[in-house]
Parts: sequence; C-alpha cells; structure tokens
Amino acid sequence: MNNIIEVKNLVKKYKDGFKLGPMDIKIPSGMIIGMIGENGAGKTTFIKSILKIVKPNQGNIKIFGKDINQEEEKIKEDIGVVLDDMFFPEILNANDINSSMKAIYKTWDEDLFYNYLKEFDLPRNKAIKSLSKGMRKKLEIITALSHKPKLLILDEPTSGLDPVVRTEILDLFLKFIQDEDHTILLSTHITTDLEHVADKIIFIDKGKKILDDDKDNIIDNYAILKCDTKDFDKIEKEDIIRYKKNKYNYDILVSNKAKIKKKYRDFILDKITLEDLMVIMIKGEK
Repeated sequence: MNNIIEVKNLVKKYKDGFKLGPMDIKIPSGMIIGMIGENGAGKTTFIKSILKIVKPNQGNIKIFGKDINQEEEKIKEDIGVVLDDMFFPEILNANDINSSMKAIYKTWDEDLFYNYLKEFDLPRNKAIKSLSKGMRKKLEIITALSHKPKLLILDEPTSGLDPVVRTEILDLFLKFIQDEDHTILLSTHITTDLEHVADKIIFIDKGKKILDDDKDNIIDNYAILKCDTKDFDKIEKEDIIRYKKNKYNYDILVSNKAKIKKKYRDFILDKITLEDLMVIMIKGEK
C-alpha cells in the first residue's frame, strides 16, 4: 500500500515552550485516518506544518511521494483542506466562492459544487455570516471537495455541530473514500465520529505520537482490565500499557484481549471505546 503522506523527524517549536515532535508519521492511501488528542496536543500544529501554513524547525515532508518544499503548488492542487480557523470572508456567498475557486483551481468543478449546494439545501446568495454553524461547515467541506482532491485534510470538522449535521458530514466522507484513490486525514476530539468512519488512529499527546494503530485492532483487541487495589501487584508489568488508580480499584489498559482473558480469569475485562483510550492514555500512569 502506498503512503500518501510521509513525515520524518518533524519538529515545530513555539516561544511559549510547546514543542511538536520529533515525529515520524506515515499515512496510507485509500483510508480515513483519525488523529485524536486533547485540545492543544499538537494536532493542528501537525496539520499546519505539513501544509506549510506554519514553518517547521526541521523535518522532511512528502505528499503523493513529492517533497512539499519542492513541488508545493502541484501538491496543493490535489489537497482539499478544511481548518477550524480558516475560510472565506463572511460577506461572501456561495456564488462568490464559486467565482473565486474557479480562478484558483484548474480542477474546479462548478457543476459538482452547485449539485452539492442543492443536495445539502445550501443557498447560493446568502452571505456566509447569515448561515448557521452547520451550514457554514457543510459549505466549507463541499468547497474543499469541488476541486476533486485526492487527499482531504480536516481539522475538527464536526466540532459543535448537532448529531444530524454530523451524520450528514460523516456520510459525505464515507462516500468520498469509496474511490480507493482518495484519502482523508481527520483531526478531531469527537472520538465517536471516528468509531464510525476511521480505518486507522493516530494519537498525539503533548506534541508526541503515543499510538498509531488500526481502529479495528484497538476496538477488538484493546480492553480495560479492572482489579481491586489489593490485586494490582498480580498484574505483570509487561501486560500494562497504562493504568489509572481510582478510589477502590484500578483501570488497566491492555492490548491483547484474548491473551489477557485467559491469563487473568478472575478479573473483569471491559470493552474499550476511543474515548476510554484517550482518557487512560492521557490521565493514566505507566
């Protein structure tokens, strides 16, 4: 399988002391890759670094097998981007966006754009400032899709949206990814969305990559082992990824459910969600 994005030794430092990396990440083509982590963990910095919106201190970045520093314009033609803090001026409407994008992208598909507007019941003539948050987000996403990118990069695309709008947007992503040449990098802290659509999970905490695994492997094989305080020492250290001490018991993150179930027959083993994973990886101890 080809990697659509390859990042080696990426580092970005800020004056306030925050540091992203050093980080190596490979993003395979034809998948939805979910990037999770707390707000401020470094997800947006990673995305803006690979897009050259911010300048990394070091690192090598390839997208579509091309060095972003050498072929930036050619690469960006095939990338659709939706960031939480970046869009058109609010006085513009959908017709204005169509005119602007036609001038920017050779691959802009006006018919596709207006079909999307109709499909999602979005007005042509209303200014962006008069649209609801959900309508704005849908407009941003269909704008990113209408120049027919191979790679879609999204930062918190469903944050603050109601469940109906979120479902519409996730369905749109699943439709986009049906073409095996398409890839999505989706950064979010709404882990339930990723449980529905993601193929792979990359977990960033405090500027470091702490987990990179297939979503199905996480859901199927990771688990929370529960034990009383007096029994904690019975758990072998090699079986513990992270643990969290509660008032009366321990929650222990393990990664081989079948093996652990046989080894610790008298302990409770709970299924895990991505939210459970985030909490114990961030708040737990090693």
